[in-house]
Amino acid sequence: MSNDANNTILIGRLVRDPELRYTPAGAAVASFTLANGYSYKKDGEKKETVSFFDCIAWSKLAEIIAEHVRKGQQLYIEGRLSQRRWSDQDGHPRSKVEIVVDKMQFLGGKKSDDKGSTPTGQPDNSMGTPADDVPPFDEHHSYDDEPPF
Repeated sequence: MSNDANNTILIGRLVRDPELRYTPAGAAVASFTLANGYSYKKDGEKKETVSFFDCIAWSKLAEIIAEHVRKGQQLYIEGRLSQRRWSDQDGHPRSKVEIVVDKMQFLGGKKSDDKGSTPTGQPDNSMGTPADDVPPFDEHHSYDDEPPF
């Protein structure tokens, strides 16, 4: 099979704290969901929608995410889409597409920090603690279907 293009870049906010677990071989795995807002105009009226993307990170990056990232934190991630397939208890086929994260950057650092940064897999300590001064997803807007954070 050839190497087809499969690149994903996303900025979003964590819906809940990441879940860290370890494989039987001892590899760290962090699972989390990012909410990504999108606004558009329809019939001259501003509309907004939110999509939710399941993400997974491995090894040291998984441990960094689990230690430093919390619900509501804004992240920039790069990775690839991956599809898992399995059969449920009744033998019905199931599948799930998730983003396998290769690189991550904390966003929404301290408001007094105006430094730009390049996305990496390592935390940028100059941005402060990830939970410092992180605003809610959208504190000035009421959604019809409220995001779960």
